[in-house]
Amino acid sequence: MKVTIVGAGAVGASCAEYVAIKNFASEVVLLDIKEGYAEGKAMDLMQTASLNGFDTKITGSTNDYSKTANSDIAVITSGIPRKPGMTREELIGINAGIVKEVSSNLIKHSPNVTLIVVSNPMDTMTYLVHKTTGLPKNKIIGMGGALDSARFKYRLSEALDCPASDVDGMVIGGHSDTGMVPLTRLATRNSVPVKAFISEERLNQVAEDTKVGGATLTKLLGTSAWYAPGAAVSGLVQAIACDQKKMFPCSALLEGEYGLNDICIGVPVILGKDGLEKIVELKLDDAELAKMKDSAEGVKKTNGLLDV
Repeated sequence: MKVTIVGAGAVGASCAEYVAIKNFASEVVLLDIKEGYAEGKAMDLMQTASLNGFDTKITGSTNDYSKTANSDIAVITSGIPRKPGMTREELIGINAGIVKEVSSNLIKHSPNVTLIVVSNPMDTMTYLVHKTTGLPKNKIIGMGGALDSARFKYRLSEALDCPASDVDGMVIGGHSDTGMVPLTRLATRNSVPVKAFISEERLNQVAEDTKVGGATLTKLLGTSAWYAPGAAVSGLVQAIACDQKKMFPCSALLEGEYGLNDICIGVPVILGKDGLEKIVELKLDDAELAKMKDSAEGVKKTNGLLDV
């Protein structure tokens, strides 16, 4: 199993580390445009192999896509990171050109690859890859919802004062501060609805804190987060590589599901060896459907800035 990660920055490198430590891939290729950067990150990570007990081979390359040949899965993290005060949508002009070039080069050397898009604005970049590559829809996945849901579960565990492993919850909708739809009604602690433990007001605060999770970290760190995004991507990669049939909320191309068409937005999907194997349609209530529609309008507005 060969995995390529384009962009050896903080998110790409942390993703490579998590994939290697989980020890399911034979090879991880890190690729970056900065001379020697991916090679250095790969060497540093390989020097942890005996300490962390993994056998995955990690190699680095400066913009040589031939090194990515025959990749089963490729992750696109490349693009400029979000700066303090910058919205994901403001990134579109620069990152669209980068993502278009990267996806084209990956497919040239690995025509059967499954692509996972991380670059922001993520839903729009995923839509761009659908419109410009010709890959089957099951082979193109946007990462956002997996990360947003992890942040939701963190906030839920904080409010409940319990381990994160005790809670389950999902965020659908667009991967933006205004587009996320945390499904508080369906959130549970060991199968018991969380509303049995905390007030409606506290639960609403959890949802609001989740929606600004990325912006909160950007303000604290001075740049985008990387540990949780890298872990989220590695979870998607493992689900596909190991044919786990796991459910994650991911940005998928919708063709009538949830009443939406010609848009990539976060919905629950089943991931396995064929990539995105099924879109799961939840029975949303009227309020959740309204929020999903509003989120879709925001994503479509950003999509309208693309030159496709």
